[in-house]
Amino acid sequence: MASTDTTPVQDAGSVEAGLDALETTATSRPGFRQTLVTKILPPVTAIAVVMVAWYVLYPIVDNPSKLPSPGAVGSEFKDAWLKGDLLGYIWTSVSRGLLGFLFALVIGTPLGLLVARVRFVRAAIGPILSGLQSLPSVAWVPPAVIWLGLNNSMMYAVILLGAVPSIANGLVSGVDQVPPLFLRAGRTLGATGVKGIWHVTLPAALPGYVAGLKQGWAFSWRSLMAAEIIASFPDLGVGLGQLLENARTNSDMAMVFEAILLILFVGIAIDLLIFSPLERWVLRSRGLLVKS
Repeated sequence: MASTDTTPVQDAGSVEAGLDALETTATSRPGFRQTLVTKILPPVTAIAVVMVAWYVLYPIVDNPSKLPSPGAVGSEFKDAWLKGDLLGYIWTSVSRGLLGFLFALVIGTPLGLLVARVRFVRAAIGPILSGLQSLPSVAWVPPAVIWLGLNNSMMYAVILLGAVPSIANGLVSGVDQVPPLFLRAGRTLGATGVKGIWHVTLPAALPGYVAGLKQGWAFSWRSLMAAEIIASFPDLGVGLGQLLENARTNSDMAMVFEAILLILFVGIAIDLLIFSPLERWVLRSRGLLVKS
C-alpha cells in the first residue's frame, strides 16, 4: 500500500528531474568555436565581400569624384582621428539622438497605452499615428526650423515627430496581442487600474513594445540625420549629418563615404549594444529563444 502511494510522487519527481536536465542542456553556454561560426564569422565575411567589391570597382570607375579608393577614405578617418574631431562628430549626433529618443519614450509610452485602452481615443488618434509613422521624417524639418529656429530644440522636435508614432503604435500592437485571459486573471487577483497596467498589461505587451522601441530608435536616428543635413548652422556643432552635408558642399567623396560609414556604424552599434540584447532577453524570458 505504501509503495502504491509513493509511485506517483516518484514519477512526478522523475519528470521534474528530466525537465530540469533538459533545461540545463538547452541553456548551456556555447563554446568559442560555435560563437565564432555563428556570431563572428558571418559579419566578418560580409565586410570582406564588400571590401573586395570596393577594390574591384574602384579601378573600373576610375573617378575619385564618384567612387573614392578605400585608402582615401581611410586617410579621412585617420586625419579626423588625429585632429581629435572623429569622436566629436559621433558624440554630437549620438547625444542628440539618445536624448531625443528618451523624450520620445516618455511621450510615446503613455500615448500608446491611452490609444490601446480607450476606444474613443483610438478612433480619434489611431489613424493619425499611423499616418505620421508613414510620413518621411525630412518633411518635418522645414516647419520645425520656422517654428523653433536653428537650434537643438528644432532637432529634438524632428526626432519626437519621427519616433513617437512608432513607439506608440508598437505598444498598441503589443497590448492588442495580450490574451484576454491574462487581463481577467489580473483583475481577479486585484490588479486593476495602474497596478493592472504595470503588472499585467505592460509585461504581457513587452514583445510588441520592444519592437516599437527598436523601430522608434531607427526613426529617431533617421530624423536626426535629416535635420542635421538640412538645417546646418555653426552654433549647432558638427554632427554626422552636418559632416555629410559639408562633404557634399566640398564635393569630397572620401569625406562623404566617411560620414556614411560613421552613420551606419552608430546605427548598428546602438542596435547591437542596446536593442538586440533587450529583444533576446524578452524572447528568452517567454521561452521563445533558447540558448544553444
